[in-house]
Amino acid sequence: MQILLNGELHATDAKTLSELCARLGFAEARIATAVNGSFIAASSREATKLAEADEIEILAPRQGG
Repeated sequence: MQILLNGELHATDAKTLSELCARLGFAEARIATAVNGSFIAASSREATKLAEADEIEILAPRQGG
């Protein structure tokens, strides 16, 4: 399926937000996620199903100054 990931088209066969995060290398990372503009808590990612054309935002904290 095609989704919009951080503003760019992305093809995936991930079924859940948790699965998508793991495939992108964020399985153990502290990140913030949103689907179609709604914040999704880490505890809800496994239950959050993905659908064609969903808009996903994944934000990771940056360090430095």
